[in-house]
Amino acid sequence: MPPPHKRIRIYSDGGARGNPGPAAIGVLICDPQGEYLQDHNEVIGTATNNIAEYTAIIVGLELAKKLGAEEIEYFLDSELVANQLSGCYRIKTPHLRTLFNKVKASEKFFKKVLFTHLPRTHEKIRYVDKLVNQALDGEA
Repeated sequence: MPPPHKRIRIYSDGGARGNPGPAAIGVLICDPQGEYLQDHNEVIGTATNNIAEYTAIIVGLELAKKLGAEEIEYFLDSELVANQLSGCYRIKTPHLRTLFNKVKASEKFFKKVLFTHLPRTHEKIRYVDKLVNQALDGEA
């Protein structure tokens, strides 16, 4: 078991080709200075982009729990999902509400989780987008 990292940064992305279509997720976990700790990618079956985004967050929080994290700065490129999780936007579809509730239940394992939207041009968001595409292309 790796030593616990009390404060971490997580970057994640989820994507679907076809929306809905074949979907995958990518997650990058870094220390507070942005140094690499771990990454993860996987195919999740057929899904929409929003389902893939939420699934990536759920997996990212599970990985953070295994690392012993207590405080998380969470970054994603989906402005919609970031604002839903921050309470700025309402959730109008039941299937996203279910995933939202899973994220909120996972948050309870940590002292603090802060969700922030980053542009797709950010280097760490580009990295997790690459992880998504590698999984979809069978390179994972």
